[in-house]
Amino acid sequence: MNLSFEQLAQGILHLTPGSLVMIAVGGVLLYLAIVKEYEPMLLIPIGAGAILANLPLSPMIAEEGFLTILKKAGVDNELFPLLIFIGIGAMTDFGPLLENPKMLLLGAAGQFGIFGTLLLALLLGYNLNEAASIGIIGAIDGPTAIYVSNLLAPHLLGPITVCAYSYMSLVPIIQPPIMRLLTTKKERTIRMPYTQRPISRRTRILFPILVTVVVGTLVPMALPLIGTLMLGNLLKESGVVERLTGASSKEIANVVTLFLGLAVGSTMTADAFLKVQTLGILVLGILAFGLDTAAGILFAKFLNFLSRGHFNPLIGAAGISAFPMAARVVQKFGAEEDFENFLLMHAMGANASGQVASVIAGGVLLALMGAG
Repeated sequence: MNLSFEQLAQGILHLTPGSLVMIAVGGVLLYLAIVKEYEPMLLIPIGAGAILANLPLSPMIAEEGFLTILKKAGVDNELFPLLIFIGIGAMTDFGPLLENPKMLLLGAAGQFGIFGTLLLALLLGYNLNEAASIGIIGAIDGPTAIYVSNLLAPHLLGPITVCAYSYMSLVPIIQPPIMRLLTTKKERTIRMPYTQRPISRRTRILFPILVTVVVGTLVPMALPLIGTLMLGNLLKESGVVERLTGASSKEIANVVTLFLGLAVGSTMTADAFLKVQTLGILVLGILAFGLDTAAGILFAKFLNFLSRGHFNPLIGAAGISAFPMAARVVQKFGAEEDFENFLLMHAMGANASGQVASVIAGGVLLALMGAG
């Protein structure tokens, strides 16, 4: 094929300052994923997708382009996030939550930032659907954020997804200062003895079924999210479908994560991303995360008051959906104050609760917005 100089120059002529900025943003995401190891499983595909979508005259985002097909096939119809939820359920152990059901309260408290940020976003001029989509960043749950924002405000999908996964990767950096600010040294050194209660196989199998039925009945809009999460957990706890459990948590989850990241990255074009409201989303997203963490800690302080000083308020910081990262942060932070203090299993219970609560919160938002 003979190409003229003019044809070869078309790409350079269509390289705009905006596209250069977005290519640089994609490069930053790749740097964070590869060098800093912040959520590399998703930030690498997102960064690559952003670069591929912003190259001049990119056929990747044309009507029948590869990235366009991925977005239509798995994001526009919510397929990819739901498949990922099956994998998350197959990897999640709800045992610590079943051993200490009161941790459900911390999961509920850890969603306060979603609704507080929603109200603030409304005051700042975002419409109701946009405000709800921004608030869900506070769940620190990437698939939920993608699912909700794609239904309510698909034009904000790129920045919301980047925020959700970036802040999830920054849990060890963002949470400790809030934990230190809201707790005293005496509170941080409270020891909570852990007595493991045997959870029967029957209970572990019934839990995902009952949660699906109850939540699906009370909050129907949450059923796709909670249903797929609990389906994955049922596969795991049944103990009779090891191949399906392994495929859901490994091969399928890995492939879908790759495709989802590329599809989301393809939405980060200059005209859609380089707006003042994008900066607002970044600020409001981290505020939502901070409010969730603070609300969980403050509620845990209330539980400590009720228990007359026997409940460590640090556990409240684990009541978000970043599973199991938030629980590990609580354990590490508590061990820095008292290296013999073992908080991990208590925090895992709160963290598993936060996973369920964030899904329910997403369904509540969709119901309130009338999405369907």
